[in-house]
Amino acid sequence: MSASLQRVMSPLTSILLALVGLFLLGGGGYLLILGGSWFYALAGLVMLAAAGVSFRNPLLGARLYAALLLVATVWSVLEVGFDIWGLEVRLFTLVGIAAWMLLPWVWRTGHNWVSDKRELLGSAAIAMVAIIASCFTSYSINGTLPADRMAATGQSDLTAKDTPEADWPAYGRTVGGDRYSPLAQITPANVSSLKRAWVTRTGDVQKADEGVVAGPDQGHEFNLEVTPIKVDDTLYLCTPHNWVMALDARTGKVKWKFDPKPAAADLAANVYLACRGVSYYKAADDYQAPDGSKACQKRIFSPVGDVRLLAVDAETGKPCEDFGEHGFISLRQYLGHVPHGFHFVTSPPLVVKDRVVLGGWIFDNQANFEPSGAIRAFNPITGEIEWAWDAGHNPENWKPGPNDELTRDTPNAWGVYTADPDLGLLYIPTGNSPPDNWGGSRRPFDDATSSATIALDIETGERRWTFQTVHHDLWDMDLAIGPSMVDLPGPNGENIPALIQSTKRGEFFVLDRRTGKPVPGYPVEERPVPTAGVAADDHVSPTQPFAVGLPSLTPPDLKESDMWGATLLDQMICRIQFRQSAYEGQFTPPHVGKTTIVYPAFYGVVDWQGASIDPQRKLLIANASYLPFRIRLEHRQKGENAGILPKWNGQGDKPEAKGDALSVSPDYGTPYIAYTSPWLNPLEIPCKGPVWGKITAIDLVTKKIVWQHPVGTTRDTGPFRTHNNLPLPTGMYNIGGSVVTKGGVAFMGATADDYLRGFDMSNGKVIWRDRLPAGGQATPMSYQIDGKQYVVIAAGGHGGLGTRSGDYIIAYTLNGEQGAAAH
Repeated sequence: MSASLQRVMSPLTSILLALVGLFLLGGGGYLLILGGSWFYALAGLVMLAAAGVSFRNPLLGARLYAALLLVATVWSVLEVGFDIWGLEVRLFTLVGIAAWMLLPWVWRTGHNWVSDKRELLGSAAIAMVAIIASCFTSYSINGTLPADRMAATGQSDLTAKDTPEADWPAYGRTVGGDRYSPLAQITPANVSSLKRAWVTRTGDVQKADEGVVAGPDQGHEFNLEVTPIKVDDTLYLCTPHNWVMALDARTGKVKWKFDPKPAAADLAANVYLACRGVSYYKAADDYQAPDGSKACQKRIFSPVGDVRLLAVDAETGKPCEDFGEHGFISLRQYLGHVPHGFHFVTSPPLVVKDRVVLGGWIFDNQANFEPSGAIRAFNPITGEIEWAWDAGHNPENWKPGPNDELTRDTPNAWGVYTADPDLGLLYIPTGNSPPDNWGGSRRPFDDATSSATIALDIETGERRWTFQTVHHDLWDMDLAIGPSMVDLPGPNGENIPALIQSTKRGEFFVLDRRTGKPVPGYPVEERPVPTAGVAADDHVSPTQPFAVGLPSLTPPDLKESDMWGATLLDQMICRIQFRQSAYEGQFTPPHVGKTTIVYPAFYGVVDWQGASIDPQRKLLIANASYLPFRIRLEHRQKGENAGILPKWNGQGDKPEAKGDALSVSPDYGTPYIAYTSPWLNPLEIPCKGPVWGKITAIDLVTKKIVWQHPVGTTRDTGPFRTHNNLPLPTGMYNIGGSVVTKGGVAFMGATADDYLRGFDMSNGKVIWRDRLPAGGQATPMSYQIDGKQYVVIAAGGHGGLGTRSGDYIIAYTLNGEQGAAAH
């Protein structure tokens, strides 16, 4: 039996090894020509030689392969050190082949097994020792916030002075946006007793035509990203299809639900189906509704996917008759022609000092004549416009009339806004004037106000100051959320009213919120950046601003040795792609006709979740993702001739391009089409290796990282978007933010492995977790009622991440009635 098996398995092994060797030799030779590593060509050559001689001399074939494995081990350690993820991709494939060759019926000469296999066994053992040694490598920065700082006796959040401690009445709890709860019932000492108190299902679920990735072929992203707000005894929230709901804060029971029935044509065209939150407003005590009642004295504002804003009675869920037209105002007004899908709002409006302020998302990269990105403020009672801030109008702040149109194609601001009511300022995080990756048609006012934090007067909309985080942005580095307020100690012991602006790059800019100037001790430097390769009809800024006051979460520039994969084979493909691409580090300009690597990319490091700030401990906590993207500009005529892109003059709705709507950017009105995608290998695994997700705490006083840890595992991901149930601690890309509490526990979902985690804020260790029934790509919140502190998260998944879809709102409290947390 053994002899017959050997007659089959030995030649089969030789043939398979030859095929692998041929692939490595061909690809490795090309990589060598491109200036890349020599190892893959050598590995392919040795494998072919070993396979060839094995037919006549199996022992020599085994010895050749053993020599290759020994060389591979030395090369791997020299290239990446004892990095488990680096060694794993380089050695596991080769060790796996060696393990197969060690089987008793493969490549035998008739002598005893030890004498036939000793060289192979020895080299495999050395490789395994290197791999095992690398398992002890830490990817963390371990540290502890001093006990006196953890006591939380510092200055509290000044923007929360009129907010009851038990409530969470705005997206970031306060309009200052720090996401800090002053509740302290849940602590590191008792968080192990945190259990589910109630689970509510909204009933708004993903439909059949709403797929994983947005686009005409795949459907639309269905993302439950909501952070509920809590006022008195009620939670308020919205759903991806724009239902507005009120839940009993004690039990999760639905008090009321209102479906605004957004127009089907708009929902069908919107590439994102998401609503991150609603806003609360209470009118003056002498308020009376048109019927003389107190109906709608307390009201909830929520965006609707067909470009409307809704106001409903917080008590009943019925539309407020005195607001606009029976509770609705159209956000299409003043925008001129708005094709379906070109404008919608995903973030809650900012409600502050009798103003309802919002902008919205303008469909990226469709044309250079898209609707205006202007910011508008409305009266919270009547819905009448109070002012518009329009970067292209003179003056910028004005009150448009019924037939006026705001300047088209100006930078938009789609994230959550924040404010300092005492200063009378609101802070707008702006994006680009479309399109993102070519700026040859941008006007001076576009360049002056894009990718910037802009302070506007709450009452009038007048621009007070501007701080730009990227000049002439060609990389879609729009600011995805407004800054968070915090007071910091000044050089002379005074308190400086500051704000901290997070960015997709991973930089944190610390500014005086009165003036927009960097706070003393938190400088900003202009540094040279790559300029070669920009399109001939565009330009690039020779310098970009870098925040040097606080530690940056910006990753180091990529190297060929950073390339990754599931095997040595797909890693080689990534190395070839790296060498083929234009890349000189961060801010490499998009090239025409050549793929450019963008890293950090426009999905973050830190995206719309921003950072959480503990105002008493002066601690910033942020979660970050690390996934490169690739972009290529091509001449428009080439795409039109190939039938990829129909022509369009801006009238009616945009015709569909072939392919995913988010990867093919038509950029009508410009000379180019842009092709954009995450950088994945043929197995749909990132070409850049782990760590892919981290959580970090930064001390705002010492300006140092206190702790940093990978966060998330591969339990719910795998090749070809599979869920492999293998929880490798790689750190995972994440969407959604954290909440920090006075009790010393931070909570975060966000990661692609469907957990809600509790972290000890002193050292960042995970001290509690619960397995969610769907992806938790939302920011949690915390409140108190009847003396109990609750933590709430929405678990409904995220189409872009491919996490499980659902419709769950889950509340936790100490010794909750629904039992222990799942693991």
